[in-house]
Amino acid sequence: MTCYAERLQQAILTKGTPALVGLDPRFDQLPESVLAQARALGGNDMEIAAHAFEEFCKRIIDVVAPLVPAVKPQAAFFEQLGPAGVLALQRIMQHARRANLIVICDAKRGDIGSTAEAYAQAYLAGENPAAAPFAADALTVNPYLGADTLEPFVKLCGERGAGLYVLVRTSNPGAASFQNHEQQGEPLYRKVALHVETLARASVGESGLNYGSIGAVVGATYPQELRELRQAMPCTPLLIPGYGTQGGNASDIAAAFDQEGQGALVNSSRGINFAYLRAPYREQFAPAQWEQAVEQATLEMIQDLARHTPAGVLRH
Repeated sequence: MTCYAERLQQAILTKGTPALVGLDPRFDQLPESVLAQARALGGNDMEIAAHAFEEFCKRIIDVVAPLVPAVKPQAAFFEQLGPAGVLALQRIMQHARRANLIVICDAKRGDIGSTAEAYAQAYLAGENPAAAPFAADALTVNPYLGADTLEPFVKLCGERGAGLYVLVRTSNPGAASFQNHEQQGEPLYRKVALHVETLARASVGESGLNYGSIGAVVGATYPQELRELRQAMPCTPLLIPGYGTQGGNASDIAAAFDQEGQGALVNSSRGINFAYLRAPYREQFAPAQWEQAVEQATLEMIQDLARHTPAGVLRH
């Protein structure tokens, strides 16, 4: 069995970039051509939206699959549509796996005991896409119920060659209200980080890699804390939201990488998904050319990361 860390490293080396494309479909921003096709398939409002989300995300996957190592569907956008949306999410993830992309399901699950085990069984397919109903290589999880919330997920990762990204220091403006709470002179997020690093070290195994399969979510919007956490978690792969539309830039996240350009994935969702709606792409591409705008925005993100972070060495 090939562990998640090995598959991820190979994917990053093959594509020569740590760029990660999030899949965050929003009905009111979808191209009219996609909406028209969904309406032609019929159904109620939620079913039509699910058709549109599936078509939109699959076409994004087809555009970015030659360019990036991974995609990250946000489960909430699909769950809001009920059963039709959940089925669309399942098919989108399977489509991405067939395109040889690493799939990180952003579901932020977190619970205890048998409930956590059930969440893990549902999402963590790992190396074999058919091993779980949702074909995720990795899953985002919330640890703030306590360390025991992570145990069932970590166990199944070992059995299936899957990965985790544990919320440590998130990119939202209100994160500090809880995550920065200090006890004995140390913020809570640092305590979580140290536990995640212990799990990451244990998952390194015999692969010979510098990083384990248990990772951390650390936002690009707090560059000083990102730098500190990289030093505190040398064996932990990072998933970095907040780049682009949330305000983080490539220079802010340079410290997340080692000298070989490894150690992190950098996510962009809205900035790529709906590039055709924003400058400069709306001046360059007609609405019907939204896929070309997706491709151009992805290429520019790749170039930006290569220019301003150690990930540039991956392209040589």
